[in-house]
Amino acid sequence: MKPVAIFRHAATEGPGYLGEFLDKKPIPWQLIRIDEDETVPTSTDAFSGLVFMGGPMSVNDNLPWTSPVLTLIRDAIQQDIPVLGHCLGGQLMAKALNASITHNKYKEIGWGDVHVTESTSAQHWFGSIRSFVGFHWHGETFDLPNGAVRILSNTHCDNQAFAFGKHLGFQCHIEMTEAMIRDWCSFGIKEIEASSDSPAVQSPQTIFIDINRKVAKLNSVANQVYTRWIEGLRF
Repeated sequence: MKPVAIFRHAATEGPGYLGEFLDKKPIPWQLIRIDEDETVPTSTDAFSGLVFMGGPMSVNDNLPWTSPVLTLIRDAIQQDIPVLGHCLGGQLMAKALNASITHNKYKEIGWGDVHVTESTSAQHWFGSIRSFVGFHWHGETFDLPNGAVRILSNTHCDNQAFAFGKHLGFQCHIEMTEAMIRDWCSFGIKEIEASSDSPAVQSPQTIFIDINRKVAKLNSVANQVYTRWIEGLRF
């Protein structure tokens, strides 16, 4: 089986629980370290699926890898190769599908409820799950691409995830592990402090409360979604 390509845009924002999930199946995967200047592939031929992780940059920044990544996403969708995006990754997918990425009304950092929409598509991806506590770290958000279906929403951000056929773009994070959360809070403490006036930003002390249980429940949600997503992989 061809590997799933996982694109990392920042050293602290790796595949997290997704890597654990794929290893258990087992499904091969290849990490492409954009943050270490690894080259963006020009073709999807070597991969069964594409995954794009998060990052502190904006998709609207003039970065050398943005254009080739957008081209690769469009090619994958045209070839019916499943694409999955987490936060920045979801924004890259939306931009590749000609949707706008703008500042969100509220910065979101920490735990927060998200609700599964009533659509048939949302129920396909989430099964019996109707809401869950997701993890958030973003200041921008995507508009829905034409033809996409909103599958998650919450009070502070209308578009928390969309489905476009077998392709999924998330604004919130479902891939988190406890180690990742603690690393982000350490590296991002200045951003947290500078954004404390937002009603959707939590302190590290609040984020760490009952973290083991919250991560375990989030992993369960991710397991449901990832199990559906791998059904579309090109073998």
